[in-house]
Amino acid sequence: MERNNLYPVFLKAKVLNVLIVGGGNVAEEKLTFLLKSSPDACVTMVSPMFREGTLTLAKKGNVDLITDTYKKKYLKGKHIVVATTDVPEVNVKVHKHCRKRSILVNVADNPPYCDFYMGGIVTKGNVKVAISTNGKSPTTAKRLRQFFEEVIPENIDDLVKNLNEYRKTIKGDFEEKVETLNEFTKGLIQKKES
Repeated sequence: MERNNLYPVFLKAKVLNVLIVGGGNVAEEKLTFLLKSSPDACVTMVSPMFREGTLTLAKKGNVDLITDTYKKKYLKGKHIVVATTDVPEVNVKVHKHCRKRSILVNVADNPPYCDFYMGGIVTKGNVKVAISTNGKSPTTAKRLRQFFEEVIPENIDDLVKNLNEYRKTIKGDFEEKVETLNEFTKGLIQKKES
């Protein structure tokens, strides 16, 4: 049976330098996704042209737009790169340049050239749930995101904040604190009997 072996992480995009290569629909979609999840992300985009929507988004965030064709010099100081051009040779070149420099890279809609995928995300205050289909079905990830947006209560952030305050008052070593919190929060996941 096939399984998803991806390792999920939550990146602090504010302290990372992200490069998006391209300026079309897919580039705008990736920028929208990134800024929705991390409004303080540091992003550079390089493309010979940019869509109007991209220009508007760039003004709202920390986005630097460079009107040019891709050159490897634009990788300098970057931690993550997303290639979105409609020229496969350019995307493959971006991937090759990133691999040589140990920069994480995602070539949109081309899983063999991806070190990571940008999955579905649900955010409610301090709670964030990321959904991955191992690059197999972005539509399924989207539907799951919509489902979780509905079922996770809006006041979940209040619970998280209250539990954080409670955690600070618990005495004992790490294991004792974890055991106390596990017992205290057990009721959150117990199914109600009908």
